[in-house]
Amino acid sequence: MAKSGEAGWAGRHSGKDALRQEIWSALASNGIGIGDPYNSIPNFVGADIAADRLAALPLWQAAKVVKCNPDAPQTYVRLHALREGKTLYMAYPRLAVEKCFLELKASDLLARGVALEDAAVWQNAINVGKPVAFEEMQPVDIAVTGCVAVTRAGGRTGKGAGFADIEFGLLRQTGLLGPNVPIVTTIHSTMVVPDERLPLQPHDTFLTLIVTEKEVIETHVAGQQPTGIDWDQIQPDQFDTIPVLRRLYAERGR
Repeated sequence: MAKSGEAGWAGRHSGKDALRQEIWSALASNGIGIGDPYNSIPNFVGADIAADRLAALPLWQAAKVVKCNPDAPQTYVRLHALREGKTLYMAYPRLAVEKCFLELKASDLLARGVALEDAAVWQNAINVGKPVAFEEMQPVDIAVTGCVAVTRAGGRTGKGAGFADIEFGLLRQTGLLGPNVPIVTTIHSTMVVPDERLPLQPHDTFLTLIVTEKEVIETHVAGQQPTGIDWDQIQPDQFDTIPVLRRLYAERGR
């Protein structure tokens, strides 16, 4: 019988597919995963500790504007951002709406009687966050992304749908994510794999910082991040399901 992770977005990169299956299976069997890990950015025991470790870093403390993915293990990262008075932009799950980022601010949430602990949970954030157009957003000081596996060289893979690369591409395309903004993940230490298991590809956004429940890893990657959306890498299903991609593509050359 097929595992749940064998559905979804498998088939875009066979090596990453195999690695994701390996990680998901290990999390399901070793007691580290929380809930069903398959076909997701998996939650894990110690996600709160990793978030605390990230929040203790000077680069986090200096940041006023945080972009964060909507996945469960980064709930604690989003809560730190809100408690510390930072402007938080959370990507709408699967970028499924035209205004595909939600703005969350503690002052606004508390004024409406919304507990910050509730707003940090993505299922609630999509109801209480303010959908914003790119023109309404502030430049990002630190960007947090969810991962299934990472390497100390800065390689990463998500669940295989390409949402993170598109999020970063959109923010870069619109001038909201500069070339030197830290790209960070919180992840369990068992999800850090040897460099050769996950080679960087030209269109990949690489991590500059990896935070686990045990350590902080600076990747020191040499080279430049992508500068915007790589239209040649956009898949037909992504055009079909992400409205803002269709609009921006249509506006090219105007």
